[in-house]
Amino acid sequence: MRIAIVGSRGYPYVYGGFETFVKELSERLVVQGVEVHVYCQRNLFTEHPEAVNGIKLHYIPTLPQKSLNQIIHSFLSILHATLSKTDVILVVNLAAGPMGWIPKITGKKTMINVDGLEWLRPKWRGLGAKYFYFAAKVATKLYDKIITDAEAMRQVYLKEFNKDSTVIAYGAPQFTPANEDILERFGLEVEGYYLIVGRLIPDNNADLIIDGFLKSNSKKKLVVIGDVPYTDEYATELKALQSDKLIFPGYVKDQQELMAIYQHAFAYIHGHKYGGTNPAMLKAMINNCAILALNTVFNQEMLNNGEFGILFDETAGDVSQAMENLEEHPEQVRVLKAKVSSGLTDKYNWDLISVAYKNEMLKLLGSS
Repeated sequence: MRIAIVGSRGYPYVYGGFETFVKELSERLVVQGVEVHVYCQRNLFTEHPEAVNGIKLHYIPTLPQKSLNQIIHSFLSILHATLSKTDVILVVNLAAGPMGWIPKITGKKTMINVDGLEWLRPKWRGLGAKYFYFAAKVATKLYDKIITDAEAMRQVYLKEFNKDSTVIAYGAPQFTPANEDILERFGLEVEGYYLIVGRLIPDNNADLIIDGFLKSNSKKKLVVIGDVPYTDEYATELKALQSDKLIFPGYVKDQQELMAIYQHAFAYIHGHKYGGTNPAMLKAMINNCAILALNTVFNQEMLNNGEFGILFDETAGDVSQAMENLEEHPEQVRVLKAKVSSGLTDKYNWDLISVAYKNEMLKLLGSS
């Protein structure tokens, strides 16, 4: 079986969730005997090998503009895959939703992982939001298989588009103990800080959490890991608040450093609003963090309605209260840290996830 994966920045380039997904899935499918082709954004790679780790690579050009980048790249990639010997095309970007008709020209089978609620994200206000809603709607009609990564997202697509989907979650990384000495580089002490990890975009609510933190009586620091790879007013205004208590290290690309910061935090705070299964939350869970999370259906699902973390409402006051309660009752932090990783059931296991994707592809081809 030959498959093509379209819609990420490529392999082995890792920028965010989609690229990690492509890496974890592709490497496992190759071991399972699947011929995997990954489409890469040519401008992101200084070298262009034909294959890496058994994964065949195709470098497709695109435009540098953020708003058109994924659309142009996905269109050219799907066109190339349609005319290739690929059996199944797996799309991992909702921007390509309206392009599902193209593979039908040559009878290719198609799947799309629709990810989050792109049309609700503040960065896509106006025309962008309308495009992503349209893309989601037509994707449900044009693709042979819709994949959602959370039951809550499946319910959204049932309600909004009257379309059922197959739920295959995103996977959690392996736990690797990290030395607390790494914290010295960032001026941190064990359990002396709260942690946020994510892009500095409005729907991740770093501004809300920072506001709540600054208004609280917290004796801790707040570390905000992440940024955006472009000039942005929202991110710039947040980073201007940096102080001894509010720290912005930017991207932390060294995974040992990142895991150390997770493992030794007093608590991890998750403000993401519109995604399904979130990679940063999975990292917090596998690293035994006490978790404070925005009360959304997606976070409820991941934390089993508060069993594996504390949910807060979308107000700065609720953030402040949650922080102050934890600091007044540090024994609750011990309890949360002790049980959080047990929430990572088999559905978050990359090995089982790769088998699930392979089985769905075989079903499309009528092989099982």
